[in-house]
Amino acid sequence: MSDTFTVFDAEGAAQLVAFGMRPRLHPSQDREYLDLVRRHREDDAFRFLTERIAFSLGLHVVAVGPGTGMVLAPVSGSVFETRIEDYARSSGHRREGERALHGIIHLAVAVLAFPRPADLADDGYIGQVTARVVDETVREVCRKLGRRAEEAESTEDAPTGAPELERAWRAYARRPQVSETKDERAAPNSTRGMTSRALRFLTEHGLLVMVGDDETEERVFRTTPRYQMHVRELASTAAFEELIGLGVVPDITGPGGTLHVGLPVARAGEPQDVPKGGSDV
Repeated sequence: MSDTFTVFDAEGAAQLVAFGMRPRLHPSQDREYLDLVRRHREDDAFRFLTERIAFSLGLHVVAVGPGTGMVLAPVSGSVFETRIEDYARSSGHRREGERALHGIIHLAVAVLAFPRPADLADDGYIGQVTARVVDETVREVCRKLGRRAEEAESTEDAPTGAPELERAWRAYARRPQVSETKDERAAPNSTRGMTSRALRFLTEHGLLVMVGDDETEERVFRTTPRYQMHVRELASTAAFEELIGLGVVPDITGPGGTLHVGLPVARAGEPQDVPKGGSDV
């Protein structure tokens, strides 16, 4: 691999990173983007240059392909990093415990979108969730943890303190599920409102696609290949493993892994509803 690059090479690599920073743009929508993605896959020197430029900007290249485009994730401390405390403050929640609640919601969305390891590993799998399902799932986890705590307290070896994640579940259970503003929208401080906000946030960042956007219907959010790539990295974290370890997700799924809420599992290549504003699938 040559370590000599032309201005043309540098411009192309920088342009590819720039495309990756537009998460709702798909290579199929821009010929130059698609050509750069192909060059990245076929040219080792160009791939090296692109990834070094991204790294110098504080970005990690998660994946690059025709189906996903360039998927970027900020490294810790990057100017592009969205910290959970900043996310919570932008939602109007400034108390110390609020960020844990938002983290729980995003964790639950990821687990419900890909309820089985095989789903997460299958590039053709398209998961889907709704705010109601996510909220009710988290509350089921809260109930299970409550029963577990009661059982532990009745034994001599009851734990002296709850893990941080478990304390977050308890805080979630105390939060009102649904409350409305004067214009009949879900209040931002209700768990349903917080869940809806999380799904909108993921949609704005090209990780989910909203379908069935009729005001009279419950909004369904489908996963994109970009989100699957991000969740694969998330799956290696202790928090994700702890949620899976609770054994709640299998209890609310059917034999085929589909949710018990009548949401059919879509597959890549099947006709998709295309939402307004473009799609990433």
